Amino acid sequence: MTQAKLYDETQCNLGEGPLWHPLRQQLFWFDINTHRLHTRHQETTQTWQFDEHVSAAGWVDETRIVIASETALSLFDLTTGTQDKLCAVEADNPATRSNDCRTDPQGGFWFGTMGKNKETKAGAIWRYYRGELRQLYPDITVSNAICFAPSGDLAYFTDTPTGKVWSQRLDREGWPKSAPECFLDLPADRYRPDGAVVDAAGDLWIAHYGHAKVVRFGADGQDKESFALPAKYTTCPAFGGPDLATLYVTTARQNLSEPTSADGQTFQLTVTARGQAEHQVIL
Repeated sequence: MTQAKLYDETQCNLGEGPLWHPLRQQLFWFDINTHRLHTRHQETTQTWQFDEHVSAAGWVDETRIVIASETALSLFDLTTGTQDKLCAVEADNPATRSNDCRTDPQGGFWFGTMGKNKETKAGAIWRYYRGELRQLYPDITVSNAICFAPSGDLAYFTDTPTGKVWSQRLDREGWPKSAPECFLDLPADRYRPDGAVVDAAGDLWIAHYGHAKVVRFGADGQDKESFALPAKYTTCPAFGGPDLATLYVTTARQNLSEPTSADGQTFQLTVTARGQAEHQVIL
């Protein structure tokens, strides 16, 4: 069995949003509850501190990324640390924050919001593309598992408490067409879908919060294999490394009465699959 290895010992309260930057060959990830962005270059971990919740990002070029926060989408410069707002997002609603995100093959930046206290149906899923922000799905409790098939015409997402993962057909510009369909309906005793990513062959890799694992599902919905993690709250996977054969997994330690040293750390697994390179955000 493939063994998870420690990638970075930083203990995040709520590790999330891992992003392998294909130009920089560098992993970025967030600690949502402490308002931090982390990265690792060679053997050194770097951290940026923000004044509100930040949760996930997409890359624009070698030095700039788009960051989803509780009030906005912003363009963040990794070299200077400067931040320029692209658009407001639920800025008039102090009860919500951003959560999961990923960029589609057309360059659209999908991201979700949720209630800070997991209020029922307080959040939504949005898409930002070429300057336009559009709400795609309202009444979401915990937005997660936003990811895309390599064909470019299929998206996935979940509202975590429901246990259902939805598939969505996309048009040529990446906007949803028709209604989403239920792709997976997962029993809560074995699964709790959180973040997800699709590999180059079209398999769906989902972190299951509270179950200490990442599960690989085929495009037909079959559970193909499971990868154990030493941390109970696995939150999100991302493919990276020079050949995209490393699976990075963020974890959380929030709400654990007796967390271990592994809880909240970021791990890596060498897998037989190859990931897709993360797509560029088109502003």
